[in-house]
Amino acid sequence: MNNYDKLDWSLIQVLLAVAEAGSLSGAARELGLSQPTLGRQVKAAEEALGVPLFQRHARGLRLTDAGAALIGPARQMQAAAARLQLAAASRQEGEGGTVRITASAVVAHYLLPRILARIRLLEPQIALELHPTDRSENLLFGDADIAIRMYRPEQLDLIAQNLGSLGIGLFAADSYLSRNGTPETEQELMAHDWIGYDRSDLILRGMRQMGWQVERSFFATRCDDQAAYWRLVEAGCGIGIGPIRVARASHAVHRILPELKIPPLPIWLAAPEALRRSARLRRIWDLLAEGLGMVADA
Repeated sequence: MNNYDKLDWSLIQVLLAVAEAGSLSGAARELGLSQPTLGRQVKAAEEALGVPLFQRHARGLRLTDAGAALIGPARQMQAAAARLQLAAASRQEGEGGTVRITASAVVAHYLLPRILARIRLLEPQIALELHPTDRSENLLFGDADIAIRMYRPEQLDLIAQNLGSLGIGLFAADSYLSRNGTPETEQELMAHDWIGYDRSDLILRGMRQMGWQVERSFFATRCDDQAAYWRLVEAGCGIGIGPIRVARASHAVHRILPELKIPPLPIWLAAPEALRRSARLRRIWDLLAEGLGMVADA
C-alpha cells in the first residue's frame, strides 16, 4: 500500500544521495546526517513509495529495479525544486544575506582566503560560505551560488566568465632533491618518485598528452585530495604537479625543468543565469573576478 501523503522532498533527496554514493555511510557524510538517521529515512521512503529501493551487496547498496525506475522522476523533482529555489533567490530584496562559493581544494586553500578576507572588509553585510571540493557541484541544483572552475562550464542556463589561467609546473621539496638529486632531463625526470592522483585520471591524461605514457602504478604516492597532494609535495614524497603561484608561496619546494611547457589551467567563474538579478550575487561575483584576475596569468 502506498503512502504518498508521507512522501516529502527530503525523502527524495535521500533516495538520490544513497543512489549516487552507493552506501549509507557515504550518503550520510554528503547530507550531514548520522548513518542510523539516514537508514530510517531510507525505510520511510520505501514505506511511502510501497517498493524496496535498495538491496545490500558486499560494497554497500545498489538500487533495485523499482528504485532505478524512480531515479529519473526523482531527478526531475530535484531540478524543479532547484528552479523554485533559484527563482526565489533572484527576487530577494536588499544586498545582505549569504553567498555560497565552491572551488577546488587548492584554490580554496591557497588562493581564496585573502580574496574572501578583502570581500568581508568591503561587504560586511554579506555572509560567505566556502565549500572546498574537487567534485563538480551542480549550480542548478542549488549546491552553490558561484563556482570557481578550472575548466569551461558547459551546462545550459549558466553564466560564465574566463578570468585567465594558472600556470602549472613540476616541483619537488628541497628535502627530496637533496636525497635524490635534481633531474636535468626528461629521461632523468621519469626515473624519480612521482606523486599522482589515486582514482582521478586527470594527471595521467595530462602526462599522456605530453607524450609520457604512464599508468597509475607509475606514481609512488597517490592522493586525490588536491590540498593534501600539495602537502605531500612539500613534505618530500616525490615530484608533483602544481600551480606556479601556489609554489611561489612555499619555501620548501623547488621548480624542476621550468622549460617544460605544461598547459595552464583556465580559471572560470560560473553561476546560474537566474541569479543575475541578485544584487548580492553580482557584487560578490565582481569582487571574486577582480581578486582572481589579480592572481591569474594573462
